[in-house]
Amino acid sequence: MTELWLVRHGQTEWSANGRHTSITDLDLTETGVEQAKALHSRMDPADFGLILSSPRLRARRTAELAGFGDYEIEPDLAEWYYGDLEGLTSNQIRAEHHGWRIWFNGCPGGESAEEVRARLTRVVARVRASGVERAICFGHGHASRVLALCWLDFPIIFGQSFPLDVATISVLGREKESPAILRWNS
Repeated sequence: MTELWLVRHGQTEWSANGRHTSITDLDLTETGVEQAKALHSRMDPADFGLILSSPRLRARRTAELAGFGDYEIEPDLAEWYYGDLEGLTSNQIRAEHHGWRIWFNGCPGGESAEEVRARLTRVVARVRASGVERAICFGHGHASRVLALCWLDFPIIFGQSFPLDVATISVLGREKESPAILRWNS
């Protein structure tokens, strides 16, 4: 079975401030650039038979700075569309929507959990059908967590238990006959 590496983009101004960023196309901060460059020493592009990136600038720049300039844009890797919640922090959202959690409540004016799961299930199917030994996806926090849940065939609400920091590497694969997380948030 193909091993799937997930890389969350480096820091942006909004990720540093805890603001929800989906369609707002921010570039990396100076710290984010350094984080992305540091990924280069941890991965060799020659080890990957399939290299995919979200269409968002922050993911593409992370891929390029990590040494993966020859990637394919995969629109399904875009971040969960936050709709009316775009640019807001969790505390700001909860001030208006008491007890809000994306995993349970979704995003008003944005994508539903089912829509996000459907498109990231397509990414899993594409990776598994590729026949390559190792694939890599450069993406985002919530979408990468959903991608991992699709790999594992877990309910989407489990995403709350898989925090994902910026500029981290996670690896999905198999443990004997079962899909598994081999490394998370490293």
